[in-house]
Amino acid sequence: MSEQLWLDAANTVVRAGMIPLPVTETMIQLLQTMMTPVQASFLPHFDGPMNMGQLKTKTGWEEPALTLMLEGLMDNGIVTGTRSKGSGTLVYRLMGPFPGMFEFTMMRGETGEKQKKLARLFDRMFDELAGMVRSNYDSIVPAFRAFPPVARVVPMRSEIDTSKGAVLPADEVNRIVAKFDTIAVTTCYCRHEKELLGEPCAVTSSKENCLMFGKIAQFAMEHRFARPISKDDAFRILRESEEEGLVHKAFHVNLDPDREEEAICNCCKCCCGTFQMYYKGAAPLHNFASYLAVVDDDACSSCGACEEKCPMEAIDISSGTAVVNAEKCIGCGVCAAQCAMDAIRLESTGPRTVFVPPAKK
Repeated sequence: MSEQLWLDAANTVVRAGMIPLPVTETMIQLLQTMMTPVQASFLPHFDGPMNMGQLKTKTGWEEPALTLMLEGLMDNGIVTGTRSKGSGTLVYRLMGPFPGMFEFTMMRGETGEKQKKLARLFDRMFDELAGMVRSNYDSIVPAFRAFPPVARVVPMRSEIDTSKGAVLPADEVNRIVAKFDTIAVTTCYCRHEKELLGEPCAVTSSKENCLMFGKIAQFAMEHRFARPISKDDAFRILRESEEEGLVHKAFHVNLDPDREEEAICNCCKCCCGTFQMYYKGAAPLHNFASYLAVVDDDACSSCGACEEKCPMEAIDISSGTAVVNAEKCIGCGVCAAQCAMDAIRLESTGPRTVFVPPAKK
């Protein structure tokens, strides 16, 4: 009975997520580290976003007991609770393993034995996914196309070629931040996990630079995952992130780029979960983008800075000038910011999806 309880919980968590992670002993251990058996037995009641009334009907529980259970799950980053804009009703959502539980379990920057164990288990879980993908590459990788891109790359504003037309508000990080009155900052969960694994970031020592907005920011602050900051603080964090060569990635409500942003992460190749899953061979790199790096051959000195810094390894200088692989370029602007000769600029492509399969190993 106990084994089935954890299997049911794991299958429910996977269904709630965006990535078809295999239910393995590692995932079972992960859930057992994060929650109690009673909490695990509650998870299968979720079949999508649910309000208190729906949960009362589904479980047969009274509101005080439900509230106690949900508060515990929210404090552990297993469930989120945000208010609907129209009615103000509190809506509860079960998190998937990644994105979801991974981020919230690492967000507080805690360094105890439990957090170190979780970091090891998440890392092993991603390795297991990579093994499954390698073993079933021809069937699994095309299936990933059916899943929505996890994030949208927002370019560095200073690197956009504005001669090609106006910059859309959604492509200007400061204008995204300016829309929100509720802003929070939290620890970069990806860098923190890497530190717990003994692999500190090679790009920056900054960790408190993930921004959250609106309802999800309010939830994160109420449950001590993040702290409130001003718009000026957020602008400073974005500016410093650009100076360090980090990539702005915007996350939207329900992963829908037509809906408002929930968060902006400032990502590096060596730690970012989506980059790492791609380089591990566990998943494609799947992002929304709107820009493409373009090289001025006459100005290029073939110094190699762009090739070295590109987080997608999309630039090759072996021919004597930098050549951009348009199918891999996510339009982040890191290459242009690193170019001492100003030989690279970002040009608008309009909204596009970048889907780069992992290497077939």
